[in-house]
Amino acid sequence: MPIYEFECAKCQCRFEELIDSDAPAPACPSCGAMHARRLLSPVSPPERVVPRGAKVRDSDSRRREREAARGERISDARKARRET
Repeated sequence: MPIYEFECAKCQCRFEELIDSDAPAPACPSCGAMHARRLLSPVSPPERVVPRGAKVRDSDSRRREREAARGERISDARKARRET
């Protein structure tokens, strides 16, 4: 069974689930809504060698920070659209 990434349509929470490919979308773990959509997750090529070390951990944390900031900007934009 593959791991799929989902995003809740109600609270925009992202989560991963290990489910069959033909199974219905699971409930959101944070709000319990049944309106999650499956996201397209990029796959790393098999020949890619992932280095490990302090620089990799540092770049991973910066990437997570950028993704979190991007998610906040998207959320703010969605809220602003709803208010108008």
